[in-house]
Amino acid sequence: MDQDKDLPLREDIRQLGRLLGDTVREQRGEPAFELVERIRQLSVRFHRDDDEAARVGLESTLDALSREETIDVVRAFSYFSHLANIAEDQHHIRRTRAHLIGGSAPRAGSLAHAIERVFSDGASADDLGAFFNSALVSPVLTAHPTEVQRKSILNCQTAIARLLDERDRMTLTPDEAEESDAALRRAVLTLWQTRMLRPAKLSVIDEIANGLSYFDATFLREVPRLYAKVEDTLAGLHAPFAGQDWPAFVQIGNWIGGDRDGNPFVTAEVLAQAQLMQSTVALSFYLEELHTLGSQLSLADGLVTPSDALHQLAEASVDRSPHRADEPYRRAIAGMYARLAATHQALLGKATTPPPAGEAPAYPDAAALTADLDILHDSLLAHDSAPLTRGRLRQLRRAVKVFGFHLAPIDLRQNSDVHEQVVAELLQAADPKVDYLALDEDARIALLLTEMMSTRPLRSPHIVYSELTEGELAILRTARAAHLRYDIAALPNYIISKTDGVSDLLEVAVLLKEAGILRPHEQALDMNIIPLFETIDDLRASGATMDRIFSLTAYQRLLDSRGRAQEVMLGYSDSNKDGGFLTSGWELYKAEVTLVEVFRKHDVRLRLFHGRGGSVGRGGGPSYEAILAQPGGAVQGQIRLTEQGEVIGAKYGNADVGRRNLEVLVAATLQASLQADASPAPRPEYMDAMQALSDYAFEAYRGLVYETPGFEQYFWESTVITEIAALNIGSRPASRKKSTAIEDLRAIPWVFSWAQCRLMLPGWYGFGSAVQRFLAERPDDGLALLQAMCRDWSFFSTTLSNMDMVLAKSDTAIAGRYAALVSDAALRDAIFPRICTEHTATINALLAITGQQALLDGNPLLARSIRNRFPYLDPLNHVQVELLRRHRNGAEDERIRRGIHIAINGIAAGLRNSG
Repeated sequence: MDQDKDLPLREDIRQLGRLLGDTVREQRGEPAFELVERIRQLSVRFHRDDDEAARVGLESTLDALSREETIDVVRAFSYFSHLANIAEDQHHIRRTRAHLIGGSAPRAGSLAHAIERVFSDGASADDLGAFFNSALVSPVLTAHPTEVQRKSILNCQTAIARLLDERDRMTLTPDEAEESDAALRRAVLTLWQTRMLRPAKLSVIDEIANGLSYFDATFLREVPRLYAKVEDTLAGLHAPFAGQDWPAFVQIGNWIGGDRDGNPFVTAEVLAQAQLMQSTVALSFYLEELHTLGSQLSLADGLVTPSDALHQLAEASVDRSPHRADEPYRRAIAGMYARLAATHQALLGKATTPPPAGEAPAYPDAAALTADLDILHDSLLAHDSAPLTRGRLRQLRRAVKVFGFHLAPIDLRQNSDVHEQVVAELLQAADPKVDYLALDEDARIALLLTEMMSTRPLRSPHIVYSELTEGELAILRTARAAHLRYDIAALPNYIISKTDGVSDLLEVAVLLKEAGILRPHEQALDMNIIPLFETIDDLRASGATMDRIFSLTAYQRLLDSRGRAQEVMLGYSDSNKDGGFLTSGWELYKAEVTLVEVFRKHDVRLRLFHGRGGSVGRGGGPSYEAILAQPGGAVQGQIRLTEQGEVIGAKYGNADVGRRNLEVLVAATLQASLQADASPAPRPEYMDAMQALSDYAFEAYRGLVYETPGFEQYFWESTVITEIAALNIGSRPASRKKSTAIEDLRAIPWVFSWAQCRLMLPGWYGFGSAVQRFLAERPDDGLALLQAMCRDWSFFSTTLSNMDMVLAKSDTAIAGRYAALVSDAALRDAIFPRICTEHTATINALLAITGQQALLDGNPLLARSIRNRFPYLDPLNHVQVELLRRHRNGAEDERIRRGIHIAINGIAAGLRNSG
């Protein structure tokens, strides 16, 4: 039966592969097609049948490629990875629709399933209402150098996905089927002829534009639809919920244009431009929707009786056409359009198309536009036209409430070291006797508290400050201007990277005071000050840091102005690079447990912001399971998490897939908040065992990465890190400093590089050694204990599930070809066999604990995905290694460099969550 369900997927993959093959034949000639097809058949045979002759034939064919042939092969197999992704996404949509049409029981991750679970666990309708009245679920888009897709490529993929979806949803006549086939062929040809690589490095403005494309494609329409689903579901469960105007509990956040940590190109001018670009997207959408709504609401006086408020809105309209004199809704909407056009002109300095019927005053804020939309809604209800409130008007009302005039809240982020330097300079300029950098933590806190509550500004207009200080102050002035221009919701958060003490938070408070964002005379704060704990040591100290700052009366007063809620961000990437996969996950878990206790002690609401990446090595993995695996009390109705790199495209590039992913986040947050046993406290012996495993894994990981002589050289020569650093895939440098040290390397390219060579080392290394040592110390009951932990503790089982996924995508045979690039044979022979031994030990440990016979026994969907795509991925790895060898041996041919970068693109697409 499962095979029948997957038949449409296999047919889509075959058809797309056939169209790509035809395109290669037509564009590059019969020899190129035959070469690609021979490589494909050999790779499929090797993977399907473990055919050694096929492997030998594959390698000899690939090794003999000319430079021109290499480019053809790399392009063909890279594009196939993209096409396979489209087919898989479409199959997920297909299967979801089939379940809904067939009336299947609600599936895990759906809102219906979550509500069913919390009700069965004893929650009441009132509990549900309280949750949605105070919830916050916010995926936050970030720009990171693993997003290797050009927007033009994404547009081509969207066109192909739309054609596949149309074929699924309707029965085509022979003529329609023929036209659909022709359109699909054109779309694949367009993809083939669209340049995959960027000719120049991305600017921050380019990254902003890329991020905004997901609002046009998905968020502006699908977020309101999700709200409608929630509202209708709740109304069906509890009559008093009908017509309830729930707060905007789903928010799409954004770092692009505000994240300055390690990115010198994010300036005050860029932040202002980001705000302008975001507002343009929001206002343009509202204008278009209003224009269409006006054409639809053609209701006439005499046939309906609009409310007095609606008539007043119509009378105030600039529309004086006699043809619409008896159409009050159209006239009212024309007036609203004119006011919104004036708002567009005021905020953006640009006129609208089509132009309004006349001049009108601009809306002072988005709430005023919402009030007018509410008049339309209430009037329609009053004359029994409720169905007319549930279409475009409903979607537009919700969109304005969620997105406002600013579209998405932009987070500011900067490193604590920068704040320290800026504050030190400001203080010394104000009083040359003050040497802030020489002060200990207690003295810093005392001085900062005095400055924070002083109404006297630190900055003098008569002093010339350093470029760093002026740049940071300019950012904050721009933030304050955005608050006044759009709303404080436009820039609500300030995140402090590398937080390791209370002074790091107070430094930001002092700087916010300089911009008027913190007002000491009112004891008010217009921005959340958010510590980011990211190293192992900082995670361990996080509870003590928050306990100490909550003990400060001045900070408590600021919290009162923020509704006594405090956000804390947890860093998955750097903690993993610092301590390894297992220790990072465990220290994050323990930090959350401690934070829950500290926040409860001080009566402060905790909101966690999870800095997850796409890869398991950076906290990735299925969001639903990850949220449910949080410690009890850690998800208090509110959660934010980063969406990074190519994962943004995978989750939100397709509107249907995007809505489903947003629903999963809401469902998981609901369950984790209201379901009493969603994440029960682990037994003490589980905690002890996990601590022992973490200690052993930490020792193994640090021993390899930071204590093995020459490991840094091995990493740079056995992976594509050098080429990634040169690839035009992001505005941010690969390292924080100009060095090759692992400590200075940003976590994103660190993980991405290991994924490219198919080792995935940051997602598993150390676990095998840890289990071996644990079992050696507890030979009688150790394995049974670990098996019980896997069965009973969601944190541990989720950890193993994520490791299972990573190991299934790894391949030491392919990784060995990259290891051969290391110039020092002794270094290579000292490190690579050690990695392989740990890889084998980790797989054996995982299988023994889970009881699986093979990797992914418990995840048939991913196993199917790997079967479908890896025969097309392995040739890319093989060719990439050969290109790297030629490039590093001095070949200057631009085609070689281009081939390496195309292969990086294709491998990332094939792995899907490598960044």
